[in-house]
Amino acid sequence: MRLRQQILRLFWSFLVGFFAEVGTSAGAHAQDYPTRPITIVVGFPPGGPTDTVARIVADQMSKSLGQSVIVENVAGAAGTIGGARVARSKPDGYTLSVGQWTSNVGAGIMYPLSYHVMDDFEPVALLTTTYLWIVGRKDLPADDLRGLIAWLKENPGKASTGSIGVGSAAQVCTIEFQSKTETKNPIVQYRGGAPAVQDLLGGQIDFICIEASQTLPHVKAGQLKVFGVAAKKRWFAAPDVPTIAEIGGPNIDVPFWHGLWAPKGASKEIITRLNAAVIDAMADPIVQKRFADLGHEIPSRDQMTPEALAIYHKSELDKWWPIMRAAGIKAN
Repeated sequence: MRLRQQILRLFWSFLVGFFAEVGTSAGAHAQDYPTRPITIVVGFPPGGPTDTVARIVADQMSKSLGQSVIVENVAGAAGTIGGARVARSKPDGYTLSVGQWTSNVGAGIMYPLSYHVMDDFEPVALLTTTYLWIVGRKDLPADDLRGLIAWLKENPGKASTGSIGVGSAAQVCTIEFQSKTETKNPIVQYRGGAPAVQDLLGGQIDFICIEASQTLPHVKAGQLKVFGVAAKKRWFAAPDVPTIAEIGGPNIDVPFWHGLWAPKGASKEIITRLNAAVIDAMADPIVQKRFADLGHEIPSRDQMTPEALAIYHKSELDKWWPIMRAAGIKAN
């Protein structure tokens, strides 16, 4: 009996020592992080708004972290191919994801994903937010929002609007607008903002709800008409343009936001380190100017915590998923 007790004591001592050593080793690794380059996966093509946001942030984060931060474009299926890669990655802080409304909200309804757009990631920080607005061809027979709604009701099914992909923020904005104004017209799907804007300028479509910075130069040049911002407040880059609700239209608020995530299971120490690097990046005057020039707002410090991103992300899913289900939005 005594021998058995001694063996048990030795066994438990071994286990305690083993797990203590593992914990110490893990803590040391977290403290040393990062020791090699970090990859940020962007689920959209180079040159688009999400790629641009990722590259601005990555460049500045590399200075704070003391390691290269590389942006890799893994485009396709509304950002979900890149999202799946990150979700399957080792949660060691060396593979991250910059996503946005379409990839991290809309995609969860559109596609039968192998991962959950929120539950399979660790939030790091909210990055930027920009706005959508409704713009129309310059010769559209309406000069303001009330006129646009009246014209659409007088011509049911005849006017056409554009959308940047099924389940995108642009499509959801359009569906919200149609539903709340009791109008109906065909939606033409485009693979990107550039061809949609080109067709709008050429008069092939009548109007579109689109990320505002893509069309601001055309509005300023008088090549397109603007009817209102799809947000709770005016866009700082065009302060003279009222919100849709301000000018008697429905309350439509579709913020186009970007965030940074790590795979589920990344340690708290690593998330804290990454979050601090984001905050340092966003405090840089050059970064602030670059985003201001693009029409992107940088969130306040309290909005950039991992907890704040988790709360905001969930609120977006709770708001938009029922609307998208009711509208029957899904990928073909």
